[in-house]
Amino acid sequence: MAAEVPGMIGAPFLTVAEVADRMRVSKMTVYRLVHSGELPAVRFGRSFRVQRSAVEELIRAARYEAG
Repeated sequence: MAAEVPGMIGAPFLTVAEVADRMRVSKMTVYRLVHSGELPAVRFGRSFRVQRSAVEELIRAARYEAG
């Protein structure tokens, strides 16, 4: 029986490669973010999927304002 993940059901998911492409980083960087807990992901078999909104939130949180 599969456990439900609150807030992630029906959400558009991206592959690690798609996340890396959007963020202009390597796939290894995305895996590091996932394993460190900075980027929440769901594991389907041997593959990770990342919610699009989680990627957008990570980018928003990392924004640097020069001052």
